[in-house]
Amino acid sequence: MNMRKITSLTLLISFIALVLTSVVLYIVPEGRVAYWSDWHWLGLSKTQWGDIHINLGFLFLGAGLMHLWYNWTAMVHYLKNKAKELWIFTPAFTVALLVNVGVALGTLLYLPPFSSILEFGHSFKDAAADKYGEPPYGHAELSSLTLFAKRTGLELKTVKAGLNAAGIRFIDDQQTILAIAKANGLTPKAVYEAMDSEAATTHNQSKTLPAEPFPGMGRIPLTDLCSQYGLDQQRVLAALAAKNITADPAKSLREIAEANGSNPHALFYIIHETTTQQ
Repeated sequence: MNMRKITSLTLLISFIALVLTSVVLYIVPEGRVAYWSDWHWLGLSKTQWGDIHINLGFLFLGAGLMHLWYNWTAMVHYLKNKAKELWIFTPAFTVALLVNVGVALGTLLYLPPFSSILEFGHSFKDAAADKYGEPPYGHAELSSLTLFAKRTGLELKTVKAGLNAAGIRFIDDQQTILAIAKANGLTPKAVYEAMDSEAATTHNQSKTLPAEPFPGMGRIPLTDLCSQYGLDQQRVLAALAAKNITADPAKSLREIAEANGSNPHALFYIIHETTTQQ
């Protein structure tokens, strides 16, 4: 195998992948929002995207060093002056260095157009915060029920009653919000919203199916979804069948979707469409 070709192609592919992960990390919600809402894109969380970006960076660095090794002669040639003498600060090198220093200083001083790039990224993060909501405090999802109730000013009895009313299972007062959310297929935000027993009861009694997919939706059996929101189960099954989707009402939306090569969100929108026709 030609290692020079492998090195060059590895450098190219890792560069493209780094561009992709950089774009994702540029628009991803702030950490507190991403963790609170259990944000995912293409099935990966903010942490996973960050981990991939870091390791791809090391791969790009290693491939870059090998590429430099294989092309050392050409690189040295770039650092020679007209007299063919080795001179690091050639005009080309000086311009390249100034470009990099200029970008760094412009960013630190928050000067255009660098400030505009940063503000554009912040607009994505602000929109995500409005959409997914802010946690009551940083890393609230890592707090136990006891600590969470104390820091939010809620009565522990009210918190536990709200979770029970919403059908959210938890082990004890020391279980974290994040652990409870994962055990119930919810986001930490959804667990928090269910802590108000009155709000949770109202939600469970609602007969209107939300307009958009909601946390934990994929884990709900189809028959329970129909019962909870007053849907005509036979009509829902007929609507799914019309889309060539075979559904067992006892199975969850995720299980039905996987069995038909689809996804829970697609099924949700089909079901929601039937509610507008009733």
